[in-house]
Amino acid sequence: MTETPSRPAIRVTRRLPPAVEEVLSTRLGAVLNAQDVPLGRDALADAMRHCDVLVPTITDRIDADLFAIDGLRVKLIANFGAGVDHIDLAAAKRAGVAVTNTPDALTDATAELAILLMLMAARRAGEGERELRAGDWTGWRPTHLIGIGLTGRVLGLVGFGRIAQATAARARGLGMTIRYYSRSAADPAAVAALGAERVESLAELARVSDVVSLHVPGGAATRHMIDAAILAEMRPDAILVNTARGPVVDEAALAEALAAGTIAAAALDVYEREPEVHAGLLAHPRSVLLPHLGSATTETRTAMGMQAIANIDAFLAGRDLPNRVA
Repeated sequence: MTETPSRPAIRVTRRLPPAVEEVLSTRLGAVLNAQDVPLGRDALADAMRHCDVLVPTITDRIDADLFAIDGLRVKLIANFGAGVDHIDLAAAKRAGVAVTNTPDALTDATAELAILLMLMAARRAGEGERELRAGDWTGWRPTHLIGIGLTGRVLGLVGFGRIAQATAARARGLGMTIRYYSRSAADPAAVAALGAERVESLAELARVSDVVSLHVPGGAATRHMIDAAILAEMRPDAILVNTARGPVVDEAALAEALAAGTIAAAALDVYEREPEVHAGLLAHPRSVLLPHLGSATTETRTAMGMQAIANIDAFLAGRDLPNRVA
């Protein structure tokens, strides 16, 4: 009598959208996290010893020591999210563990949020909303919370990948002019379609932009890319927007720049030590702070989950992984 092959063991570390969990549990037999509490280090290690596929998120730090544990069983880490700086990719490769991500699904949602942050900071919407809710609004007056319009302003993009280009397209609809800085020149067709112009250095971009918006990956190469020196290059009426990765910005330097009036405002969706936020940013009236909502739409989070499932399906079928990063 031929034995039926055992089902691969799949572990999910956080709650995911219902449609995604339905497929994972019903079709793939995955173990879900009904409590939605982040797995601690010991629980992550246990999962990696007992499952074939792990589906983590950015709240799960999977470092070299976890890949070196005795009895490692996991063969695929199907990350739910585009960023993978929380996973030691070199250690994964040494351990023979494949890593995938979900790079395409969150482009539009993140670009929309970048525009939202620009508008909130430019029009001082956060200040106004807080004032009204606190019962401090005394009525309309001509000089109250005057901000700036974005029409005719220069948007400076740090990085020019999918999300940056989607942000640029939306900003063009607001009448903004596009400049960008990246280590290499972008596709000429994309640049022409957006009327964009490349500048030669990050410092130059900081000097010429009314709004600087960050669209680079995390990791050692971009840590504190926006530091005190770059902030000092920005204009005193300029705005910094970050929907990329928190450690790209030196938060202490940013808090000091805001307090000194070096720049006018900052609008952030990501932070260096999430969920902790620098006290100086929390206290400053011209900071707009959102709790990492870049991909937080039903459509996007569901698409991210389905993309992770596509990576798992390919792995289980022995096919090339669609979104392999290690």
